[in-house]
Amino acid sequence: MKIVIVSDRVYPFFKGGGEKRYWDLFNILKEKGHEIHFYTGQWPGMEKEMNIKGIYLHGVYRVKNFYVNGRKSIKESIIYSLKLFPALIKADFDVIDCEQMPLFSMFPSKFACLLKRKKLIATWHEAWGEEYWKKYLGKKGIIGAFIEKLASKLPDKIISISNHTTKNLIEKLKVNPRKIINLPNGIYFKEIQKIKSSKEKSDIIFVGRLLSHKNVNFLINSIKLLKEKNAKIKLIIIGDGPERKNLENLSKQFGLEKNIFFKGFLQDEKEVYSLMKSSKVFVLPSEREGFGIVVIESFACGIPVITINHKDNASKDLIKNSENGFITNLNENDLAETINQTIRQSKKMKFTCINLAEKYDWENIIQKFEEVYSG
Repeated sequence: MKIVIVSDRVYPFFKGGGEKRYWDLFNILKEKGHEIHFYTGQWPGMEKEMNIKGIYLHGVYRVKNFYVNGRKSIKESIIYSLKLFPALIKADFDVIDCEQMPLFSMFPSKFACLLKRKKLIATWHEAWGEEYWKKYLGKKGIIGAFIEKLASKLPDKIISISNHTTKNLIEKLKVNPRKIINLPNGIYFKEIQKIKSSKEKSDIIFVGRLLSHKNVNFLINSIKLLKEKNAKIKLIIIGDGPERKNLENLSKQFGLEKNIFFKGFLQDEKEVYSLMKSSKVFVLPSEREGFGIVVIESFACGIPVITINHKDNASKDLIKNSENGFITNLNENDLAETINQTIRQSKKMKFTCINLAEKYDWENIIQKFEEVYSG
């Protein structure tokens, strides 16, 4: 089966949870004999046409300014989607899996599928709805909400990555529940288990894109409070993004250079897991997550997770207080107190975390994906 993935971001040139999910998923499907093609942006260091270990990458436009003022560029999203029309018309495929964002790409994907009488599958990470669009874009948000609702009507089937996303697809976008298939993100559980802890220890770790909605500034504020009682408290931040400079400046402003260490993006994911295993607690203060694959990865590393009680944060559904982590409020005082509590209890939570993570091993869920693409 020839599967086309439509996403303007592709791992390893862009590193995020959604991109890693796609890369892992389709590497497994490739090993099962399927032919995989990514129609994506041409990122720095990426050739226009590439073959990485049997997966084909097609750069349909050259990425220039993916983020503008900390937000995804609408202009580049439109350029990407326009370039998709001729590329997908020429492509030979059995099915397209179009990632939800950018929404514009759903239209050339649907057009190509209609022309070739093939099925369009969409992978939906987050369903925003009008309220969030207005928060994100102001008055222009109503246009974003309209496009999102229209785009949600185009796929033959929608892969929803969480119950949270499914609920919002039905309630906010009025998607027919019969079109939705719940398939969670997966991890290479057995491979993570083989990785040894790093010699570099830490109390707290964060891994992810440094974007405003991730609220890493609240985590830095909480370290300032924790330092008052523990001068050697240590936080490692792995990841990059438009907020990195602001966060580094905030850390310096509070005099936390010896407490907070910015690692940037690490090329070797084994190094990431190794550092996670040598920490005591993972903190994800994000207010917007469609699933939170990094939470499952943290569990697989045997460390509990603290996340935020917010209606748009699906990762909180993975947490059982005092068993594998804690859900707390988005303010530095509550966050600092919860971090202290979790550090004290982290060893007791280790095996509960690992046992839960095993359920998300790709081996346990890959067959369901095959059935969706071939059905």
